[in-house]
Amino acid sequence: MATEVEDHRPLVLVHHLASFKLPLQDRLITHFRLFDSLASPEASSVLALICVGPTPVTVDTLDHLPSLRLVVGSSAGLDHVDLVECRRRGIAVTNSGDAYSENVADYAVALLLDVLRRLSAADRFVRSGLWPQQGEYPLGCKLGGKRVGIVGLGSIGYEVAKRLVAFGCTVAYNSRNKKPSALYPYYANVHDLAVNSDVLIVCCALTNETHHIINKDVLTALGREGVIINVGRGALVDEKELVQFLVQGEIGGAGLDVFENEPNVPKELFALDNVVLSPHLAVSTPESFEALNEVIIANLKAFFSNKPLLSPFQQE
Repeated sequence: MATEVEDHRPLVLVHHLASFKLPLQDRLITHFRLFDSLASPEASSVLALICVGPTPVTVDTLDHLPSLRLVVGSSAGLDHVDLVECRRRGIAVTNSGDAYSENVADYAVALLLDVLRRLSAADRFVRSGLWPQQGEYPLGCKLGGKRVGIVGLGSIGYEVAKRLVAFGCTVAYNSRNKKPSALYPYYANVHDLAVNSDVLIVCCALTNETHHIINKDVLTALGREGVIINVGRGALVDEKELVQFLVQGEIGGAGLDVFENEPNVPKELFALDNVVLSPHLAVSTPESFEALNEVIIANLKAFFSNKPLLSPFQQE
């Protein structure tokens, strides 16, 4: 009579909204037993949870998981996770580490190039048949030589800086603290950074302190020729103020991959050729999802082996 083989794979909860699935999940099944319901009997004993995308991890979520000791985030930012409550309960939290950094940095530079050189607008100009009718398209601006302020010099911010230096830009930054290893000028507040920049690229984490860090005063300091690029979180920018500045011509342009009320985007932006809009895609490449799975697996293996986590969350 055949005997049932005991499954020694550690149990892991995959916590996700209906609209979000964990990419390449089949890789995880090799190493872990997965389930995805807080109502499951296993919820009371599970030690580790994978938080997929922006799925909220709240006090109520944690109350369903009394044995939980690890939240493995699949995003760089963790504004959807109650970090204070996790800390209070002794629950470790990780994020995506460097998995997305190069992809997001590429995208930030692409948005900036698009805004400055008006690539998307020029494409629309040609496709609509306006070239034969109206002749030459208005000139764009050169990227090289621009003063670029990076808001949040974490792993993504560093990659953005490297790329912009290669383009001949002058880079400065703002973070919660000055980075001893950074060779770029540091500004303790974003307003002063904006005064001394032609472009602001926003890639910091969203916290209570950074909510609307790009506000009316910062936009005014950036000036009429200034450009905003946001690849962080929508609520880092006061969207209503930004829309007003753009509509009234009080700022030069914007490249936005994130918005305050996704997937809803202010309709006032649709007709503006100096604005490039993207549906939160900066992280999304096959390569980044492959790297993310490696980070998730490494964090889970480290946890269940009682070794240091690969990417514990640290605010910039």
